[in-house]
Amino acid sequence: MNQMSPGVPVRAPFMPKQRIAVSLLFLINGYMTGNWAPKIPEFIDRLGLTSGEMGLMIMAFGIGSLVLMPFAGAAIAHRGSRVVSRVTALLLLPGMLMLTFAPNWWLAATALFYFGGMIGAMDVAMNANAVVVEKSMGRAIMSSCHGFWSLGGLIGAATGGYLIVHLGVVGHALVLTALAAILLLVAWAEIETDAPHPEDEKQKVSLPLTPLPWLIGMMALFSMIPEGSVLDWGALYLRNELGTTLTHSGFAFAGFSLTMAVMRFAGDLVRDRFGAVMTLRICALAAMTGLLIAGFAPNATVAILGFTICGIGISNMVPIAFSAAGNLPGLPPGVGISVATFLGYSGLLFAPSIIGFIAEHTGFAPVYAGLSILIMVVLGLSRLARHADAA
Repeated sequence: MNQMSPGVPVRAPFMPKQRIAVSLLFLINGYMTGNWAPKIPEFIDRLGLTSGEMGLMIMAFGIGSLVLMPFAGAAIAHRGSRVVSRVTALLLLPGMLMLTFAPNWWLAATALFYFGGMIGAMDVAMNANAVVVEKSMGRAIMSSCHGFWSLGGLIGAATGGYLIVHLGVVGHALVLTALAAILLLVAWAEIETDAPHPEDEKQKVSLPLTPLPWLIGMMALFSMIPEGSVLDWGALYLRNELGTTLTHSGFAFAGFSLTMAVMRFAGDLVRDRFGAVMTLRICALAAMTGLLIAGFAPNATVAILGFTICGIGISNMVPIAFSAAGNLPGLPPGVGISVATFLGYSGLLFAPSIIGFIAEHTGFAPVYAGLSILIMVVLGLSRLARHADAA
């Protein structure tokens, strides 16, 4: 009979229920987001929107996220991440149904504000809960959690177009809502419990005056703009400019999400092997290559290949930037991460709106090719990723 020696800690199981639960939260959030990609062409046709008008709609999504994210943080301080994760996930469920039944542009914009707000608020809560699980397990799980988000995005984008074609927009919304509800029910009881953090609410917010965190925030910004562009415009690009079917239009984000998910699950091992700077440089080159292939693609198949290669690169660029921001010398971790998070998510949420206005005059092909210039800037700043290795 084996007996533990006094004072020897009992190691947590490799996959405790709390880790499965938080991974399911990321999967739900990514699944709901991924289903938005193939719905965009139908959404535009139903409401009779131009690309520029759709850009304004997407801006409502971004505003909703940025408005409700701070409220989620304050709620976590009062109630803890378990309660806020449950509430925001529950409130997210009817989001796609609201978008489906919106009869005019202003109700559609309101629904997008709500949908984006719940996506963003749940994002804050589930990331906070993942940190709690990391501490309880004594090992890093954040990269794999984001891998589950990408996996959810892949499943949603890959199946959404098929469901719309065969079940209609209402059937699609009902099926995905039911599936997300089932996943939430499975995770509900096992979400990690944490105490409220009232001291976080009292902490004064201060902006750093040194350029370093802002430069790293720019790296996150320029890394996340292409991700938002593929999510919001990839399906429309494939259908309108490259002549693919509605069923296959979601494959742009699906291919992107597939490689992003795989590489995020492998991200920690890659960084341990090559270091943050080299990993970021390899990722940046892959992202540039993929965007150029997608932009100059002669058909939808080549474009999907380009987006898939781009996903390999984008996958670990943002985690490295966030890790570097949290390990800057002379700055509290929260200060650097707050700058990188704000700038990064601003690019993810608002840049697609601007891209919609540009594409209305130029088309999406030159836009995707031009986004490679942003990745070149990240490549030029890649030496700053050395701070991530301090983690």
